Amino acid sequence: MDALKRTPFYSLYSAYAEARCIDFGGWELPVQFTGIVKEHEAVRQQAGLFDVSHMGEFMVSGSGSEAFLQKMTTNDVSRLTDGAAQYTLMLYPNGGVVDDLLVYRLGEERYMLVVNASNIDKDFQWLQEHLTDEFSGVSLKNVSEDTLLLALQGPLAETILREVTSANVADLKPFHFIEKAEVCGAEVLLSRTGYTGEDGFELYAPVDTAAALWNGLLAAGAPHGLMPAGLGARDTLRFEAKLPLYGQELSAEITPLEAGVQFFVKLDKAGFIGKDALVKQKEAGLPRRLVGLEMIDRGIPRSHYPVFADGVKIGEVTTGTQSPTLKRNLGLALIDTAYSEIGTEVYVEIRGKQLKAAVVKAPFYKKSQGVKPQ
Repeated sequence: MDALKRTPFYSLYSAYAEARCIDFGGWELPVQFTGIVKEHEAVRQQAGLFDVSHMGEFMVSGSGSEAFLQKMTTNDVSRLTDGAAQYTLMLYPNGGVVDDLLVYRLGEERYMLVVNASNIDKDFQWLQEHLTDEFSGVSLKNVSEDTLLLALQGPLAETILREVTSANVADLKPFHFIEKAEVCGAEVLLSRTGYTGEDGFELYAPVDTAAALWNGLLAAGAPHGLMPAGLGARDTLRFEAKLPLYGQELSAEITPLEAGVQFFVKLDKAGFIGKDALVKQKEAGLPRRLVGLEMIDRGIPRSHYPVFADGVKIGEVTTGTQSPTLKRNLGLALIDTAYSEIGTEVYVEIRGKQLKAAVVKAPFYKKSQGVKPQ
């Protein structure tokens, strides 16, 4: 068995007696530092610091890079200006998802892609396979092993960051970034992005800056309630905000239209891979939709639990938990469109019993309606 990979922050976890690491797609990563609910609440009310260095980073540069990314992704890369980023997807010809990712425009014909850790090799190979003669001027480089990634998330993230940088973070808009900002004495790419449903920042930097950034940010954030946070809280936070996770809400078998991320699919854009399949699916009507579920009977819906209505299986839960913010038993489920109306009663099979649930609005949490920072 291959040894688990570790991020540049691994040695710093030992300062936390309650830190617990798990195998996450071949990486030894902390599921929690002090407790999932406590870390979740810190991000909703103050701030949390996440090591997400397992994510992958690719550099795409050279003549034809924009045209190449226009072909490979669903969003419109031509709308990006220098210092702006966008969420997007790569698709198979049948409309299934290769991966969801971020594209950062660093300059003219110079981009950084940020992909899911479990898909790094697959994504890189997929991109390489499509570097045909028409894109002979495009260079593709995997810099994942040279790059760390920290996410500082929560309503007090900006306040904390201002204490350790002279960069103008107050005026940095969501999905915009500063390519060379100094934070805690280290040069980072500083991006106003995240995966929690809160305001926040992501910091990309060389791996040898790990200790300076981790210790510097936690020290600056301590008076503001900043806590290190693990994968458990990251998952419950993104779930409440209905942010999809590849392998659950998105996959090779689930299209972005079914997953409800059609905003990031520009069907008026010429010829991206998978476009024809999505156009056909939209015209024919979606067979399945991703919906929110709330349990009526007592039980917690979990990934892959089957969902029933009228005595037949109509889909399955993709993610579910007891929401730490809302204290309700909630799930996301991919089900037959015929049962996707708000208020529809369905049944989730939990430990061999079919328990009653209802289709409800999702996202379950939006920061504009959420808890106020303390």
